[in-house]
Amino acid sequence: MEVSQKVLIKQPVETVWKVITDFKNCTNFISSIKKIEVLEEPKETLIGFKWKETREMFGKEATEIMWITEAVKNEYYQTRAESHGAIYISKLVVQAKGDVTQLSMSFSSSAQTIMAKIISSLMGFIIKGSMKKAMAKDLKDMKLHLESNV
Repeated sequence: MEVSQKVLIKQPVETVWKVITDFKNCTNFISSIKKIEVLEEPKETLIGFKWKETREMFGKEATEIMWITEAVKNEYYQTRAESHGAIYISKLVVQAKGDVTQLSMSFSSSAQTIMAKIISSLMGFIIKGSMKKAMAKDLKDMKLHLESNV
């Protein structure tokens, strides 16, 4: 399953980047994230940054461990999580579009176990719609924060 969303933000790329990589404080501006616990924090790079994130999904709290696998400052970062028999990859990209910044978010999941594959085939379309809504909400929260508080 693959899902993507994007939003235009009235801030420069560098400002948007600073906020989207402020993992320790994202509970202050992304309403669905309830708690962040940093597990590993490399000194010189985002790659390898690892955290435990508790967020509200589908009306319940869910906790996942995620880590950054790729990053280019002021361009993009990519995360990975493994849970419930699946691999989850998320990517956030910032790109200048004239005097605004386009923030794009993509998410993909790949079922690894037989049970995960069965659930994915039966429930994939429902989950995909919910993921699109959740991503749109996160992007809206970040846009609101960036355009009103930074």
